[in-house]
Amino acid sequence: MRILSGIQPSGTLHLGNYFGAIQQYVELQETAGGADRAFYFIANYHSLTSLHDAARLRALTRDVAVDYLALGLDPEKATFYRQSDVPEVTELMWLLSCVVGKGLLERATSYKDKIAKGLEASMGLFNYPVLMAADILICRSTIVPVGKDQQQHVEMAQDMAASFNAAFARDVFVRPEWRFSTGAKVPGIDGEKMSKSYENTIPIFLPDDMTDKQAWKSYFASIKTDSKGVDDPKDPNDTLMTLYRLLAPAKAAEFEPVYARGGVGYGELKKRLHEAYNEAFGPVREKRRAIAADEAFVEGVLAHGARRARSVAREVMADARDACGIATARELRP
Repeated sequence: MRILSGIQPSGTLHLGNYFGAIQQYVELQETAGGADRAFYFIANYHSLTSLHDAARLRALTRDVAVDYLALGLDPEKATFYRQSDVPEVTELMWLLSCVVGKGLLERATSYKDKIAKGLEASMGLFNYPVLMAADILICRSTIVPVGKDQQQHVEMAQDMAASFNAAFARDVFVRPEWRFSTGAKVPGIDGEKMSKSYENTIPIFLPDDMTDKQAWKSYFASIKTDSKGVDDPKDPNDTLMTLYRLLAPAKAAEFEPVYARGGVGYGELKKRLHEAYNEAFGPVREKRRAIAADEAFVEGVLAHGARRARSVAREVMADARDACGIATARELRP
């Protein structure tokens, strides 16, 4: 078994990223069975479909690395790397592009949705599933935790693996299986799914120049509620209680009956939520600052992870090249 998942450095990581994915990845590294069983990568090539600012992409890529390390990812228990540090991924993308039918990519619902939302119909966006398949297959991944919106992409990776194996009569690639992430669905401050694209997020780590008072006003005081008064019964599954339940499960369980019965206002729960946020992530802020200040450590972790990932990727590419007849100079072979 090998677990693989990636995250795009397309914006500041938020509570949706943490409770929807990162928390699960940190837990999985404890049970996967070693660093060769859990592969997590920063998908910086994927970000180019929407982000065309070199300085910002470099900064966001580093921020993702720092955030993951601060939040508990252990480079001795998981292989953590930048996508761009494993060039075999993009080479494999070309080989897969030569066996995948255009019709399969045209059926990608994610592509259609993004175009409908106004994203440029670039070839990078169209070929996104091929690059994702290369990410998965280059590491011989067997389990890919995803949200429902990514299930189709993993199924496409299954199709591409089978197409390549059939085209060249060689079982080069193993079949990856999707597994729905067990992470929670996290509402944003407007009640919709928390997402950078909706601009409704609460960051895991506050910007260095933001005070706690400013965070309260920008995020917690701004959470959308209805017009119910203090004495009115409240929905125990609304945005406020859902977030409180994630940040402080025990306190939320104690508070929920009072909230549902009535007798407490939204303002009180917003204050409780703000306190729970600081209790959950406040202690990690200093750890993050220390990691962020150690450039050599962060780069060392990513380089170490890349070496691990490439040791697998080179073997896979050697098999793939051999299967389809692509020759390389002897001195370049692993």
